[in-house]
Amino acid sequence: MEISYKNKSRADLVFLILSGFFLGSLTLLNVLGTSRFLDYSFTLLNVEIPFIIAIGVLPYPVTFLCTDLISELFGKKQANRVVWMGLILNVWVFFFVWLSGYLDSPDLNNGIPTIGLINGEVSIPNDYAFYQIRKLTMGATAASMIAYISAQFIDVHIFHFLKEKTKGKKLWLRNNVSTVFSQLIDSIAVILITHYLVNGLPVDVNGELTHSLIYFILSGYLFKLLFALVDTIPFYWLTHALTNYLNNEN
Repeated sequence: MEISYKNKSRADLVFLILSGFFLGSLTLLNVLGTSRFLDYSFTLLNVEIPFIIAIGVLPYPVTFLCTDLISELFGKKQANRVVWMGLILNVWVFFFVWLSGYLDSPDLNNGIPTIGLINGEVSIPNDYAFYQIRKLTMGATAASMIAYISAQFIDVHIFHFLKEKTKGKKLWLRNNVSTVFSQLIDSIAVILITHYLVNGLPVDVNGELTHSLIYFILSGYLFKLLFALVDTIPFYWLTHALTNYLNNEN
């Protein structure tokens, strides 16, 4: 059900801001992607616990916070519209990243310009760094598109399913449960696609591949899960503050 407000200008402004933060964060995570990894591994009870996350995951919790706020304030239909817009934006980014490397491209080997020898010295093409970034960005965008369409629709569906079951009560429950399940799907899809599509993960070649992939999935998921719990307070506050703002006709 789509929710409407008497003060349409305020509703349009809030919807525009939330959609803007959502789409901006989505674009940012695609640009950052797997270009760098943060290693926060730690020791617990004399056991080394690997905790490695790609910097592209940093803005991701904001996307789920925004879709949950849009779902709560404007309804499932509007939330789904924003999700579809995000998918279209992903396709748009993917197309132009591909096009920028396709036009007047040098000889490529697995998407990267070939490094040659000139007078016995290694010659690195001027656009070598660009094609490295392009390959990672295209991989991150492709992985994001597939994971995104699955995770975001699951998030919206679970959120509204719980909203109906609880008769609009227990805001904390639908916010956290919907995010917990949807981000698990997202974490699994992004890691597997990124590895098998572009080999964009710093996997230990001497170690067990399955273990390495599980570490990456769990690290990304735990990061998202932590922020899903942390954002309960701002979600509550923003929901009540924006509801009062939207219902205030003055």
